[in-house]
Amino acid sequence: MKVMKFGGTSVGTPQRMKDVAALVTKSGQPVFLVLSAMSGTTNSLVEISDYLYKKNPDGAHEVINMLERKYMRHVNELLETEEYRKQTTDFLKEEFNYLRSFTKELFTSFEEKSIVAQGEIMSTNMMANYMKEQGINAVLLNALDFMRTDKNAEPDPIYIKQKLTAILDSYAESEPQVFITQGFICRNAYGEVDNLLRGGSDYTASLIGAALGAEEIQIWTDIDGMHNNDPRIVEKTQPVHQLQFEEAAELAYFGAKILHPTCVQPAKYVGIPVRLLNTMQPDAEGTTISNATEYGKIKAVAAKDNITAIKIKSSRMLLATGFLRKVFEIFESYQTPIDMVCTSEVGVSMSIDNSAHLGEIMDELKKYGTVTVDTGMCIICVVGDLDWSNIGFETRVMDAMKDVPVRMISYGGSNYNISFLIREEDKRRALQSLSDHLFNS
Repeated sequence: MKVMKFGGTSVGTPQRMKDVAALVTKSGQPVFLVLSAMSGTTNSLVEISDYLYKKNPDGAHEVINMLERKYMRHVNELLETEEYRKQTTDFLKEEFNYLRSFTKELFTSFEEKSIVAQGEIMSTNMMANYMKEQGINAVLLNALDFMRTDKNAEPDPIYIKQKLTAILDSYAESEPQVFITQGFICRNAYGEVDNLLRGGSDYTASLIGAALGAEEIQIWTDIDGMHNNDPRIVEKTQPVHQLQFEEAAELAYFGAKILHPTCVQPAKYVGIPVRLLNTMQPDAEGTTISNATEYGKIKAVAAKDNITAIKIKSSRMLLATGFLRKVFEIFESYQTPIDMVCTSEVGVSMSIDNSAHLGEIMDELKKYGTVTVDTGMCIICVVGDLDWSNIGFETRVMDAMKDVPVRMISYGGSNYNISFLIREEDKRRALQSLSDHLFNS
């Protein structure tokens, strides 16, 4: 069985829902389908909640009515038979009346989570009814019946596997072609409606795939696939067809169009490949993320802007113990993560991507040494199998950067990444040079 997840824009219109149904049934094998809410729905539900927090039921009613009209139009375009139109319309009316019921009650974060969950519930109901109308043996499952987090708000994989396996076993005789469920939503350890904090629907798909021992987890979006560089900045980019999980994690930090590392951990642990695919180009190969390593191969280059470099120099650091601990504790106290770190006998340089507490951090650091700051910086990250035993990759990378002023270089913390801190104004030149030397030569 394959798990296929589609995001909000992929099911954002009746035609796109039809396209998704065609993709799902194309393989001819059983599929577990995970859907997000239709695009724009979650934002509207959050807006409704915001009005209710502000004790403005009239504002909430206006957004609810607008959203209801949108869904009713979609039903008429999506479904052809009176039977399924009425069935879906009646369900949606109940949903919107449920949303209206919150305007009469005390409103807290618990009620907000229940409201936001309705987007996925509505989209999956519409898809299930459309598939049934098309003669597809589809079964709609409620994610709230098997998706649960523990007291630490982390998914409970044992519970998920036990519940989901039992539910699927109960349908064994009818042999459904498609199981459909909601992404993002779950119950917490206390039985309340909640949501998966990181990764959303992608996380749901990964957890389901791991629980079922799926053949593959497919994440479908409407964006172009992963490239070895940003095609908006660099000429002659090439698609990346395979990434190791750690390589994907490195690229995710840099805003690459790729999965959050947390949401693929369940798949990584059980060795299930995750494939990123494009609903606009369904026949394209996409990018597969797995535990397999392509030895000695450089895969991609990415960049992250708005970086601040901080250097602290102090003779007290020489042969001293505890100096770095004191420095890092300052960043911890202001909840500011550090990205790159380079040290010498009398100094340490680091980079951050959140300068909200830069002033306070500098004041604290000045107690221990002389502090200098460089803003408007950019981290360039080269990703691949960069184990130190793979002789020669450093020469290729350094040769590409020979004409670019480099503030910091970081290598050794990972076997999959070598990073350079440069000025933002040099980013385009650096990316193009790396692309030419590493991929186009």
